[in-house]
Amino acid sequence: MKISTKLHGIIDYLVVLFLWSAPEVFQLPKITGTFTFALGGVHLLLTCFIQFEMGLIKLIPLKIHGIIELAVTFILVALAFILGDMEGELARNFYLCFAMAVFLTWLISDYGRVKNRD
Repeated sequence: MKISTKLHGIIDYLVVLFLWSAPEVFQLPKITGTFTFALGGVHLLLTCFIQFEMGLIKLIPLKIHGIIELAVTFILVALAFILGDMEGELARNFYLCFAMAVFLTWLISDYGRVKNRD
């Protein structure tokens, strides 16, 4: 079962809030926290530009969004080990878990054509 593009968009905006609050909630180390907050900003920009119900500017095709999310999964795993080496186990585990969440979202999402555009 695949989730709708609208639900995926809602999840994307919730991920931004998660990334912006995570440094404080999880007491992430300084570099990891700063990177996490910045990643939230990048995720917000990407989400705003996607061609789906929740996109505001609708420039990037949804299929490209899917490719980006899959690539980000692997980048997050690499980042987990880089930040883990720099700042410890908490940084590594946070990014490994986040990578898994992004991958699961990718698995359950339908990156096909959006049926009802705003």
